[in-house]
Amino acid sequence: MKKPLLCTFALLLISSMTFGQKDKKKIIADLDAKKEHYTTIAKELWTNPELGYLEVNTSALLQSELEKEGFTIEKGVAGIPTAFTATYGSGSPVIGVLGEFDALPGMSQDAVPFRKPRVVGAPGQACGHHLFGTGSMAAAIAAKNYLIESGKSGTIRFYGTPAEEGGSGKVYMVRAGLFKDVDAIVSWHAGNQNAANPSTNLATISGKFRFTGKSSHAAMAPELGRSALDGVEGMNDLVNMLREHTTEPTRIHYVITKGGDAPNIVPKEAEVYYVIRHSNRLEVKAVWDRVVKAAEGAAIGTETEMSYEIIGGTYEKLPNEALAKLMHSNMTIVGGVNYTPEDVEFAKEIQKTLGAPKPIESAQEIQPMQFTYGKASADTGDVSWNTPTGAVTTATWVPGTPAHSWQAVAAGGTDIGFKGMMVAAKTMALSAMDLFKNPKLLDEIKAEFNERRGPDFKYEALLGDREPALDYRKN
Repeated sequence: MKKPLLCTFALLLISSMTFGQKDKKKIIADLDAKKEHYTTIAKELWTNPELGYLEVNTSALLQSELEKEGFTIEKGVAGIPTAFTATYGSGSPVIGVLGEFDALPGMSQDAVPFRKPRVVGAPGQACGHHLFGTGSMAAAIAAKNYLIESGKSGTIRFYGTPAEEGGSGKVYMVRAGLFKDVDAIVSWHAGNQNAANPSTNLATISGKFRFTGKSSHAAMAPELGRSALDGVEGMNDLVNMLREHTTEPTRIHYVITKGGDAPNIVPKEAEVYYVIRHSNRLEVKAVWDRVVKAAEGAAIGTETEMSYEIIGGTYEKLPNEALAKLMHSNMTIVGGVNYTPEDVEFAKEIQKTLGAPKPIESAQEIQPMQFTYGKASADTGDVSWNTPTGAVTTATWVPGTPAHSWQAVAAGGTDIGFKGMMVAAKTMALSAMDLFKNPKLLDEIKAEFNERRGPDFKYEALLGDREPALDYRKN
């Protein structure tokens, strides 16, 4: 971890906080006044969740709201129909706000504290991206209003970033140069606590391996068949043996996405979907190459043909302590999520279904700032290596709730989720205000960014030069 920042940043931060209290109170009050409006938008995204690269209605709704607020919209950026940017203002500094909105497959759930899919097998907002997109939009609009009222120069830009869940949407946006003029990014994510930490996570590469064999009658002429499913299973066996010979913290996940049509037919086609993770992107590439060799060996051994397609690839996140300090200070001003008695009862019922619940009152607390090592992955990592990036998490879920769970979907459709969303919106808006108000804060943030990244850094996307995998969520 980088050495603690010099006291100059602390003095700049204190100065910014001291002389901006009136403006900050107004931003908070304005966002409070629009809570119901933003809740309506988030609830619409929760009620009608859309999968990665298929977020047509979701993207259109957010674009419409931003256009009404005077933002200039650029649609279909980076070759992705649902990706967009919304820009207001001119000149420096340029502050970006990230907004995700894709849902997860098969995670439909009603806003009740017990398992009840709204539509069996349908998508659901199990990672809180309906809150993410809406809350970030609210922050961008609040920052825009500050620029107008203060008369300060600067640009606020909202990034509508689709397909975070495995589609690497932001990677294509980075590759297209959409962040090259940005001075700093503020972002957030749904969670079960309120925190603003300098953090990193795991880099990742994902892809689909497709085996092709020969079909035949499984009983009458098995010798004439060559099972594509045998190829998949052979590959999986080899990769499972490989696990013993990888470095920590390597993670390898897979799911068989096609295994054949009937047990009495030797499968001609089969497919398996893999995700490789590690804290260092170079190690991810090395493990991926070994997994490809396992697939090649399985194809030889089963006399099938194999091809593969990289679907996504993301960098580990580059932390920025200076930006985290700024966002933590503003989250402390905003405060945590306050539960009503009804919220408490809902939370108690949810916690009965959790293995390791946390104190319900912790939703009100702001966690002390500390360096964290995350085990998940996100395409925000690629952004963080191209422009300084800070992010917070807020208690949009009942304390103790894991992401990608029906409990997360349930809370995200209630006022618990919407309150947490507004905590994030306020924190990001206040942080953007500080960056517009005090450019010297940006100097410190950029200095740390350049030191951590190193002078010889050259960005190369882990997914190569492939076009966006726009059909990766299509059946």
